[in-house]
Amino acid sequence: MDEELVAQLKTMLRIDGTTEDELLTSYINAASNFIKSAVASDKEFFEKDDVKHTFEIAVLSLAGSYYTYRIALVDTQSYPIDLTLNSIIGQLRGTYAEYKYGGGQDGEKASV
Repeated sequence: MDEELVAQLKTMLRIDGTTEDELLTSYINAASNFIKSAVASDKEFFEKDDVKHTFEIAVLSLAGSYYTYRIALVDTQSYPIDLTLNSIIGQLRGTYAEYKYGGGQDGEKASV
């Protein structure tokens, strides 16, 4: 998964060569851990077919932000808000709640 995500991240950031691969891999790992902590600790959930692609988009979005904003040199403190990432994390939390606790109208566990 890492090599494929690194290739996608490099395309997204328009990076050629392999010089930044180690750094990008560390950003992908950090982003993955952050999102998993924000949503759920259930590893199986993130491997589901209908969740995996959304999770990967969130990882790429956050890893891209880590790369783009790695050094902030400003006199005032800023509070960046990544609306894309927040939206995806919210969607994943809702999907996880349905997966974990059900959500069907008849009280049965919903299939997600």
